Amino acid sequence: MTQASLPFAGDAGTNHVDELILYCDGGSRGNPGPAAIGAVVFDATVDPPGRLASVSECIGITTNNVAEYKALIAGLEAVAHLHARVIHVRADSMLVIKQLKGRWKVKHENMRPLYAQARSLLAAYDVVDLQHVPRAENTEADALVNAALDASADGS
Repeated sequence: MTQASLPFAGDAGTNHVDELILYCDGGSRGNPGPAAIGAVVFDATVDPPGRLASVSECIGITTNNVAEYKALIAGLEAVAHLHARVIHVRADSMLVIKQLKGRWKVKHENMRPLYAQARSLLAAYDVVDLQHVPRAENTEADALVNAALDASADGS
């Protein structure tokens, strides 16, 4: 489920925000196992940052690393229409961050299309700031992952 909270602070009827902060997380219960993604995006130009969109959904049976990439991609797609100039990505997946920064190779064949899709979506921004954060600093995205997994396990 993707939710957009529009209109948002600073909106004067346009679909543009200059600077975004995207927190994303993916997880699986088992590796591979039932997996879900969570992402939350904020307008970084207001204080406190205003929530623009969130994503929380199950993605089937897959690995944790695939879920991490899919969470980033879903978050980027949810706000692509805003045409922001700057994006700050915060993720607790060191693998995703280091691969996107070019510090680690993408070794697994099944990860290459996800990597390419993420790079393509990030190319729309003039400034891309990728940072690995501890799980404690990514609690909203983590909660969205767990909410989707719990709802799926409950049959909701």
